[in-house]
Parts: sequence; structure tokens; C-alpha cells
Amino acid sequence: MTTSRPAARLEDVAKLAGVSAKTVSNVVNEYVHVRPATRERVQNAIDMLGYRPNVVARNLKSGRSGVIALALPELDSPYFAELAHHVVQAAMERGWTVLVDETGQIQDSGLRARERSAAGGIRQHLIDGVILNPLALDEGDLTRYGSVPLVLLGERLGSHVADHVAIDNAAAAAEATRHLLETGRRRIAVVGSQPPPFGHTARLRLRGYRDALAEAGIRYDASLVVPAEDWRLPAGRAGVAPLLALPEPPDAVFALNDVLALGVLRGLADAGVRVPEDVAVVGFDDVEQARYSVPALTTVAPDKESVARSAVEQLARRLDAGDAWTPQEITIGHTLVVRESSGG
Repeated sequence: MTTSRPAARLEDVAKLAGVSAKTVSNVVNEYVHVRPATRERVQNAIDMLGYRPNVVARNLKSGRSGVIALALPELDSPYFAELAHHVVQAAMERGWTVLVDETGQIQDSGLRARERSAAGGIRQHLIDGVILNPLALDEGDLTRYGSVPLVLLGERLGSHVADHVAIDNAAAAAEATRHLLETGRRRIAVVGSQPPPFGHTARLRLRGYRDALAEAGIRYDASLVVPAEDWRLPAGRAGVAPLLALPEPPDAVFALNDVLALGVLRGLADAGVRVPEDVAVVGFDDVEQARYSVPALTTVAPDKESVARSAVEQLARRLDAGDAWTPQEITIGHTLVVRESSGG
């Protein structure tokens, strides 16, 4: 019969390393003011003894669970999947666990209720804070239901309610449109517009498109703008037919995300239209699939890793500051990645 070895205690690590229990605690909690040699000695003792900190006790003492929530509209969307990966990686570096929740698309009847639940912390006794990409909420919803530290991605719902991390969608869309203009395109269509009260991101991107046209002295033509209730492949493919049926079809398409753009590529191929010779195509998001489409997709590339890291950092600062925190607006950079589909 074998007997299990008792779990190592913090005091055991301190004795083996020849330091105080407080020093071991400082190393475990990653405090910066520990000499490198001491930190190494303590870490070696931790490894030798197989010491595991009592996370539950530590969290009870700090009043935190070490769990944050990430609430996104669609987990099967390539953009949101990549963003979630970066958020989890950034949170892991802080020793946090991420609870990922899917809130739904704009046509879902329960979308607003799920987003309200997310803003309230989902299960408040478990969640330290929330990173949320809303589609249906307004500032009043956050004022009423937002009861935990909150960082917003994508839609901006008011400067004094929560931190907001996003790229400049209008400027990015204007840059994409200018690129098409610079390659000689003049009838530039858009696929993916969405009506109020939803679709704030779509309206920002459409604004950038219109700004670039105005700069070039080109009149805005509403017949070249095709709506899409959701930004998925079938909607992009379906958006091609009405554009090709116009008396004067477009010579370029700016799809408001890459998934729509990939659908557009399929629709154009089905119609025997060559890309980019007959119609150039530009997307938005730079998801991995965009690099492997045929032709490879020109797209706006938000710095997704920086968006994720900034969101986690803002949440950490908010938790540390408590009631003294003032919400901040963080704008992350983007680049235009020119590939085969635009002929640039």
C-alpha cells in the first residue's frame, strides 16, 4: 500500500529556498520588485516540490474569481474566432480564464436579451469583467444592465459608459475605396449595408466609402449598394446578381467583411466574371481564408492581436482602479493588404 505525498505548502517552498513566505507569495503573484536571483531560487523550489498555489484562496482574498467573459456575436465567424484566440492568449498571460459566450446575429429575436445578460456579467458571482462586441444594445441598456467592469469592441455605445477598443472603420473603408479608385475603377459597389438600429459598423464603413468617392468627385449611386442582413457567404454570393443586372454593372466591389467578399468571389465566378480583370474585389478583416482564396483577396487588416491585448489591458486597469476609473476610447491601427483580387 502506498501513501500519497502531502501537498507542498507555501511555507515549505520558503524553507527550501531560504526566503520568507512573503517573498514566495511575491514570486507566485508575479510582483516585479523581486531580485532575479531570488525569483529563480524560489521558482526552482516551487518546481522541486511541485507546489501549486491555492488559487481559490487567493481569489477570495482579492475579491476576484480570475474569470472574465468574452461575448461575441458569432463564434463560427473567422474574424471573431481569430479575435477570441488573441483575447484568450492575452488573458492567459495574466493567469485569467476566459468564459466565451455567443450572443447571436442581428436577426435573432433573443439577441438584445443575451447582450444585456453579457453586459451584466452573465453570472455575476463568477465574472470579474466582460469584453463585449454588441450589435443590438444602446447606451441606455448599458446604464441599466451594465453591472461589471466592461470593455466594448466594435460598436460604440457612449463615451462615459465603458471602455471602447476599435479601429477607425470609416478611415479604413475610405482607404480601401481609394485603392480601387487609384487602380482606375469608377463604378464601385458595396455589399453589406445594414439599416438602423443595427449595423453601426456597416454604416461607418459605408461613410468611409462615400467620403472617398466624394474626394474623387464621383457621385454616390445608391443602386450600387446592396444590403446584407448577415455578413455570411450566402449573402455575399446573393449580392452579385442585382449588381450584374444593372444597366451599367460595377467594375469593383467593396464587401464590408471578408466573408461577404469570399461569397462575392463565388458569385462572380458563377456568372463567368473575371476577377480582377472585369471586376475588382476588396474585403475587410484579413481573415486567414482571404489569403488562400483564388484570387487571393485584397483586404483591410485590423491589428486583431492589438485589439485583443488592448481590451484585456483596459479591463485589468479598470479592475485595479475600481470606482476611480474613467472610460477610455482606444483606436487600434489597420493596414490595407493588397493582393490579386484588386489588380493592384
